[in-house]
Amino acid sequence: MKKLLYFSAAWCGPCKTLGPIVESLSGQINYDKIDVDTNHEMSAQYGVRNIPTLILLNEFGEEINRKVGMQSRESILNFYNG
Repeated sequence: MKKLLYFSAAWCGPCKTLGPIVESLSGQINYDKIDVDTNHEMSAQYGVRNIPTLILLNEFGEEINRKVGMQSRESILNFYNG
């Protein structure tokens, strides 16, 4: 099963807008929200340099694709289901 990793921070303006959009998709996508301020290890593991960042993983936990910056609901669904 695919998984979307959503990297964000409480102080990030675009993250405050994107967060509710991602959360509204909880019934349609499998995702984890990662706070870059409290989870430095995972942020470093995936080389996250800018937020918000969405990283799509395949069923083996390998990165398939990533998007950086604000995204629309439709864009996230297309990215996940693509």
